[in-house]
Amino acid sequence: MKGVRFWGTRGSLPVALTSAGLANKLRGVLRAARGQPLDTDADIERLLASLPFALAGTYGGHSSCVQIETGGPDYVVCDMGSGLRPFGQAAMAQRAGKPQTFHIFMSHLHWDHIMGLPFFVPAFIPGNRVIVYGSHRELEMALRRQQEPPSFPVSFDTIFEGRVEFVHLEPGVPQQAAGMTVTTMLQRHTGDSYGYRFESEGKALVYTTDSEHPLADPAHTERFVHFFRDADLVIFDAMYSLADAISVKADWGHSSNVVAVELCQLARARRLCLFHHEPVFDDAAIEAMLAETRRLEEITRGAAPLQVSAAYDGLEILL
Repeated sequence: MKGVRFWGTRGSLPVALTSAGLANKLRGVLRAARGQPLDTDADIERLLASLPFALAGTYGGHSSCVQIETGGPDYVVCDMGSGLRPFGQAAMAQRAGKPQTFHIFMSHLHWDHIMGLPFFVPAFIPGNRVIVYGSHRELEMALRRQQEPPSFPVSFDTIFEGRVEFVHLEPGVPQQAAGMTVTTMLQRHTGDSYGYRFESEGKALVYTTDSEHPLADPAHTERFVHFFRDADLVIFDAMYSLADAISVKADWGHSSNVVAVELCQLARARRLCLFHHEPVFDDAAIEAMLAETRRLEEITRGAAPLQVSAAYDGLEILL
């Protein structure tokens, strides 16, 4: 494995930067520009480089889709949220005219994680192959059902014409797929979700989203610590603050940045990426959560540091 690229990082539903949100960013940029030279393009680039990410960029609004760069000829992604559409467009541009194989690993079957499939153009192209993996027995049924009348104007079979295949992954049993060893684990979420551990070339990546972690259950904690053990990167559902996760949003099936740090530190993971962002959070709120998480990691740090980042649409992380 070479790394990952994020095409969608939001939870529950896609969101867009509004005109009011853009105006707030512009106000912040103009305030930062006071007294700064702006006569040349180089001056402008220096100003932009000095700004916090929440002003100069955006975390984006697509729902879950993460590409794994394996170094092999095939494409590999986790989940088919709305981010699958721009991923598909990029894949077609990269290998125009050549047959492509796509391996897609599904965490679960809620709509925000499957909604991108009807708009995944590479699956329409004769000669391409799409292999969908998951531990839900209902996997094929769920993907077909979202394209049944009256929910969608074109049926599953009409669009894909047999180009989509399905592979069941037995939870807890390591299997070979897309040149990697892949293991899934059941997580706490309504309708069940599954975390993934991918291992290849001495690297380990954990993708764990839509998973709730009860703090008072040592057996649950130990199970996840074992699953995360020595991972080079853990992509973690940190949708809520800890206060929300254990109070008003308890049993909603998501976790927090605080639990993310604790589990990764216990497992001696090397890097944590906060993921599945709350759709009501704007860029400033996500940036604040990232700063709080990094501070928490700093004051609780053990023998080795845990590198912490927050996913955004377009982020690339090398392993």
